[in-house]
Formats: sequence, structure tokens, C-alpha cells
Amino acid sequence: MDTGKIMANRLSAELLLSGYARGIFPMAASRDDPELHWFAPRMRGVIPLQNFHISRSLARVIRHETFTISTNRAFGAVIEGCADREETWINSGLRRLYDELHAAGFAHSLEVWRGAELAGGVFGVTLGGAFFGESMFSRAPNASKVALAYTVDRLACAGFALFDTQYLTPHLASLGAVEIPRAEYERRLAEALEIEANFATGPVASAHSVLQRMTQTS
Repeated sequence: MDTGKIMANRLSAELLLSGYARGIFPMAASRDDPELHWFAPRMRGVIPLQNFHISRSLARVIRHETFTISTNRAFGAVIEGCADREETWINSGLRRLYDELHAAGFAHSLEVWRGAELAGGVFGVTLGGAFFGESMFSRAPNASKVALAYTVDRLACAGFALFDTQYLTPHLASLGAVEIPRAEYERRLAEALEIEANFATGPVASAHSVLQRMTQTS
């Protein structure tokens, strides 16, 4: 459901955060559209933090440490990677706002590296114990799946209660994401906002630790 629109240059970082706290989020129709539309889907995609599906092939990739992982090391590059497609909802106004939220500690990225090359990543906005996953990208097989696995593990370890994916895609569903009605989402969001959690706390977990925890909870 589209709940209204606003010019991107009139939206502040504070107003953006207040929108997330109310259960709505903005998207542009295209990278060149100066307007942002607020959305509140009737069915909301979420990833249960205790139900992430690790396939044998994904576990093997993680176990072999094909990639190295970092957090908040290349936030801008992750957004660029997410927007580097034929059609994108990330316009220049949203990019500016995400940079402001990152500088203020409300937006974070998790990067997947293959050598010195950024092979994939995820970025999102945090409020309390809620992580609003905005987008992810992949330039190598399995990179986005690895990024999600490490993100889920990090959120669970840091005490987050909600991983919002906004919409449910077949790719996310294959990893354990589900859809819940808007009313249920708003209930979970309200509970998550009462929690204190910090995405930036602590080093990146080892491959062994991630797999051990995922095996125990999946």
C-alpha cells in the first residue's frame, strides 16, 4: 500500500527514522525520480532470526571460508552495489539519507569480500532491536546468501528481535523468510523498538561459530 509521497530533498534523516518506527518505508520509482513513496505492505516479509535455512552447499561455502566478512567497512560501496542494476528504487535523495543515518549510527552494512574485491553485501537501518533490511547485492555465486547468513547471526547475537525484509521474494523464502500480516508486523515492531541492540558491537564471528549457531537453531 502506497501511503503518500514526498520530495526526497524534503525528507530528513529524523523523519525517515520516524517512518520506520511507524512501520512504513520509502522507495523511489526509479533512480531519476525525485519523489519518494511511503509504503506499508498488507503482508510484510521478515526473516525469523532462529529459522534461517543453511543448505549443505551454503554451509560448505561458509566452512571453506571462500569469502571474508566485514561490517561498516564499505557502506557507500554496498549501496552502490545494490543500486547498480537496470532498475533501482534508490535515488540520490535516499542515498544521501542513508549516508546521514550511517554517520549517526543508524544504518549499517555487512560486506562479503573475495580477496580485495567486494563480492556482495547487505545494508539496512536499525532502531532499537529492529533491523530494516534495505537491499543486498551479489557479484559472485553465493555471496548474497553468505551475507544474509552472517547478518542473521550478527543480529541474533546482538539481541535484535526483528529482521524486516519489507517484501518476500523467492530467494528470501528459500532461506527461511516468511510473510506476516501488517497488524502482526506492527506488534512485533513495537516490541522490538523497546529493546536495546547494537549492530556494530563486537568483531565478525568466525565461520565455525556461525555454522554452529545456525545448526542449533535451524
